[in-house]
Parts: sequence; C-alpha cells; structure tokens
Amino acid sequence: MATVGIDVGGTKCLGVAIVAGEVVAESRVASPLTGDGLLDALAALVVELGDAAGEAVTAAGVGVPGLVDRDGVLRFAPNLGGASGLAVRDGLAQRAGVPVAVDNDATCACWGERQLGAARGLDDVILVTLGTGIGGGIVAGGRLQRGANGFAGEIGHIVVDPMGPPCPCGRTGCWERFASGFGLGRLAREAAQAGKATRVLELAGGDAEGVRGEHVTAALGEDDPEAAAIMADFAWWLALGLANLANIFDPEAFVIGGGLVDCGDALFGPTRQAFDEQVEGKAERRDVALLPARLGLRAGAIGAALLEP
Repeated sequence: MATVGIDVGGTKCLGVAIVAGEVVAESRVASPLTGDGLLDALAALVVELGDAAGEAVTAAGVGVPGLVDRDGVLRFAPNLGGASGLAVRDGLAQRAGVPVAVDNDATCACWGERQLGAARGLDDVILVTLGTGIGGGIVAGGRLQRGANGFAGEIGHIVVDPMGPPCPCGRTGCWERFASGFGLGRLAREAAQAGKATRVLELAGGDAEGVRGEHVTAALGEDDPEAAAIMADFAWWLALGLANLANIFDPEAFVIGGGLVDCGDALFGPTRQAFDEQVEGKAERRDVALLPARLGLRAGAIGAALLEP
C-alpha cells in the first residue's frame, strides 16, 4: 500500500509515493493556472505515482503555499492565482477516490523533517524555511500545531521592527523582511551603499541596487570579511526571531531549511552565538539544537504523504 504526497508550488507540483517509510516514486508537473486545472493535475499525479510505485494508493496529502482551513479549503494563496477559495481536500478526494489531507506547504515540510528527516523522533520542533520569505511549521508534544483556523505557523510575519521595511502582507517590519533571502539582499545593499561590501559589490557588477543574497554567499566562499560581517548581521536578525519562538514554544530543536543552509558554519556559527545571547533563561534550559534540513525540495511532499487524512 502506498501513500502519495504532493507539494504544490507557484510553477510546479512535486509528488512522491511512499511505501513503508521509503520514497519509491517521484514526479513533477507544471502548476495549472486554474483551480479546476490544479485539482485535475493533482488527481493525475496520484494515479501516476500509484502506478509507478506498483501499489494501491490508500491516501493522499497535499501541501499548498497559503492559508488552509481545517476543512482543507485554501483560503488565501497569493502565489497560486485563481486557487484562493479552492476546496482542495474535497475536490481531490472526489477525483482521486481516496482520503485526502491538505495543509500549508511549510507545515508539511516540518512534518516530513520530523518524521523522516533532521528532527526524526523529536516531539518539540519548529521548522524555519529561509526562502524569498520565511515559512514555518510547529510540532509540539509530537503533534502538528494548526491553530483554531488551521493557519498556525506563519512565523515569517512576526513583527520584529514596527518601523522596518514594508512587507507584502501589508504590515511593516515582519521578520522575513530581515531574515530571509530577501532580507540578506537588503542588508547587503545597505552595506554596499555604505562602502562596506567591496567584493560583494564587484560580484554584482558594481551596481549597489543590483546586490542580492547570492552575491553575499559567493563572497563568503572567497572568505571575504565584509561578506562575513553582513552574514553576522543577518544571523542576528535570524536569531532574534528564533529566540522569540523559543521563548513561546520551548522547542528541542529548530530545523533550518532553504538554500542559505548551504552556507554552513558561516550561517550557523553567528546564529548560534546570537541566539544564546538573546533567548531567555539560557543557563536554565537545555541547548536548543539548530539543525540543517535534510529532505531538501522533497520535504513538503514527504510530509504531505505522512499527514493523517
């Protein structure tokens, strides 16, 4: 028997089939532009993955980028065009003929990392994904936390500076404006404009407004001290949000995902130091582990497959 998990993105849907805790099949399709088209594509993926696994599909899970209520309806999905208001759970269950679970994509990724990845076996863990923004998922007491509406885990929109830069959510100073890939680029542009990012600026072609996070990581690979200073600034903002979350949830570990994890100690070293300086009761609590995610781009699909319909 197989379970299928699908991670829906703005441009593609990635699906996996899992048998006995192992991924046995994988497939990708482009994300359709309409709600009905999306449901049809998801149903086709369920069939395709079941056939590839050579097993009957007993259940399917879907992770979507947006706010999902407890009835499996995608209430808000700015990156999926016409999908807002789509009854994903019921629509897919009707088409595929199997029980379906639906949740936020980062919540699914958190469950995947907890079940089969970096946080396997841990009962209190928070996933923080560092992409263009910040996504998150929360496991407490061994259970995914969804909240009253199903919207829990939108950690990127914790306000850390009310006077900070505007956020696409409509507020200002959200954590993801400082501690995401976008935030790293913004900090680097400020450093370049202040004359404190010579090599980073060179890698951006000499245009301070063209500086991006990848220019910082490239300069880090050359052991550039100014890039290291930018990363330390970034790590302080990352640690600020982590400390706030630790004060609320008291997790055993944070799993950090996204491309910036590839920076290794250049990211985790200063983040660890800044976190220890900011978290309440450091001397009284066990160390909170900062773990790099293990499942990569398949985390959301794997976690979706492991949801309980």
